[in-house]
Amino acid sequence: MRSPAPLALSTARTPGAGRAPGGGRPGAARRRAPGGRRLALLLASLAAALLAVLAGAAPASAHAALVDSDPKQGAVLDTAPDRVVLDFSEKIGVSDNAVRVLDPSGERVDTGKLTDLSSGSRARYAVKLHAGLPDGTFTVAYQVVSADSHPVAGAFTFSIGAPSKTSAVVPENEAGGGLVGFLYDVGRYVAYAGFIVLVGGAAFVLGCWPRGTRLRALQRLVVGGWAALTAATLALLLLRGSYTGSGKFSDVFDLGALGDVLQTKPGAALVSRLLLLAVAALFIAVLFGAYARREDPAERRDLGFGLAIGGPVVAIGLASTWALAEHASAGLQTSVAMPVDILHLLAVAAWLGGLTALLVALYRDPAVESAAVDRFSRLAFTSVVVLVGTGIYQSWRQVGTWSALTDTSYGQLLLVKVGLVVVLVAVAFFSRRWTSRLAEGGGAAALPGKGVPAARKAEPKRTEKAAVREGSGTRGKAPEGGGAADPVRAAQLARQQAAVRVAKEKRTRDADPLRSGLRRSVLIEAGIAVVLLGVTTVLTTTEPGRTEEQVSAAKSASGATSGAAVSVKLPFDTGGENGKGTVQLDIDPGRSGANTVHVYIERPGGAPFDLPEVRLSLTLPEKNLGPIAVRPQHLAAGHWSASGVQIPMAGEWQLGVTVRTSDIDQVTVDKTVRIG
Repeated sequence: MRSPAPLALSTARTPGAGRAPGGGRPGAARRRAPGGRRLALLLASLAAALLAVLAGAAPASAHAALVDSDPKQGAVLDTAPDRVVLDFSEKIGVSDNAVRVLDPSGERVDTGKLTDLSSGSRARYAVKLHAGLPDGTFTVAYQVVSADSHPVAGAFTFSIGAPSKTSAVVPENEAGGGLVGFLYDVGRYVAYAGFIVLVGGAAFVLGCWPRGTRLRALQRLVVGGWAALTAATLALLLLRGSYTGSGKFSDVFDLGALGDVLQTKPGAALVSRLLLLAVAALFIAVLFGAYARREDPAERRDLGFGLAIGGPVVAIGLASTWALAEHASAGLQTSVAMPVDILHLLAVAAWLGGLTALLVALYRDPAVESAAVDRFSRLAFTSVVVLVGTGIYQSWRQVGTWSALTDTSYGQLLLVKVGLVVVLVAVAFFSRRWTSRLAEGGGAAALPGKGVPAARKAEPKRTEKAAVREGSGTRGKAPEGGGAADPVRAAQLARQQAAVRVAKEKRTRDADPLRSGLRRSVLIEAGIAVVLLGVTTVLTTTEPGRTEEQVSAAKSASGATSGAAVSVKLPFDTGGENGKGTVQLDIDPGRSGANTVHVYIERPGGAPFDLPEVRLSLTLPEKNLGPIAVRPQHLAAGHWSASGVQIPMAGEWQLGVTVRTSDIDQVTVDKTVRIG
């Protein structure tokens, strides 16, 4: 059986070798678009685009949602209750002061102690109220953490005797939003990427191409993955307290909040990940140190066996730090879901991380054996099979129904992810075809299976002394009057000749259409994988479709209105120069609870209109509630946004928009809108 030929081609000149397609100087096309620069530019552009998506995305939706309460939202009671009971769609982290009940003057009237009344699949919690409560409207504000580690915040009102005006203030910062929420999402993305590169890169060099342990570029790739995962884990640990609490960046370095985080399940998972990363550092040191330097086959085989046992154990441990603290740890069949989630993460890492390592190897090494590419192809196929199986189970568990697949944000994102995977598999099919053609004869000019170009192998080994002797016979020749040759000049000449030889090898290698075709297809795969990773990261912070439908069903059963997105357009004129324009305001989803508000301001001609200040207010005259002040953040020219705007109850709300066009020119326009 013929051994697969390596991807490297001979450096010996053959007819047409060294000439770019279509004629011209050798390597001219390469100089116009260097492969390494093109690779870096593509990946950097994709990463920047994903960061822009994360920046413009709404804060993470809660994975535990309030489905019922006693008293119910908007209820008017004859007598004061002795407690407030909240029903959530899943378990939450119980802590003191997680639920606050405020009287009409804004003073707390609860004991601050949350009691767990859960039984079976029902997640129920209660907080006791003080005796002797006055009549009026009371506000219930809650900020908790769901069982899958995501923050949940909201507010609603009820009244005793009759509704009244209230001065209770709901916190402006939404848990999981703002700058801290954005940084936390970026940290999650970097952590996923680091895990994939670390595990997949190590699996590629250990299982597919052991000689790659000596390639500096692959060493940097795997070590970079470890460093990224470690740094992201430390950042997530510091951000966690503020992310689930105040949302203020100033609280990131609060040691008290950090101590509280360490007592939670997500905090313990992050600390465990750091400890496992210390073990992973030892694994990397052996892989790229002792194992890479071993020349004796028996010793290398023994070290490889130990690494093949220890590596998967560390990888499983790292993957379990996600499975034990996120989606898989809450909801249906957790005992099955967590192992399935671990398998899913490992399959993603083996496929996409190995793909990244292969891409680096194809660009940085002249002699990647087609046998190594073929081994990775088989590994990738197995990973895809595992991904499909575990993905189907996860989809059923998180979506539940066909309607949730198309009608919920989670289901729509899942469809995007499936589409990207299908495209990625299609591109991988073409990569496999290139691999087969290479194995059949694409590297005929090279020695089979050795990974060393034929011309270089036939060429006697050059030493620096030989270079000096060679140089002394040419430009380094001694003067006619006698004396020794110039050794500095001879060594310089030798380095120049070596550089020319390497450049020729690279031009010949890059001119190979089979290798170039494989490299292009793998580059496209890597680009799609970067986008796929971004979608997956957003998906893990989105409320599952099953939960969203459960909340909607509960609200329908209790008679609550579901609401619809509100959009209003109002003209304004501040009276000053260039003071006219139009403000469009969108409130989504347009119901009680957390809403996202977008404000678009245009000049009379339709061009974006940037203003020094934009403020909003919401008032419910019927219940004497408000005004609730909203200060949107400026996102782009003529565009402002505010996330997590808490609207306590449904009703006819008076919406006021204040715009200021100069230091002295401002106006407030208002309109009554139906919310909920």
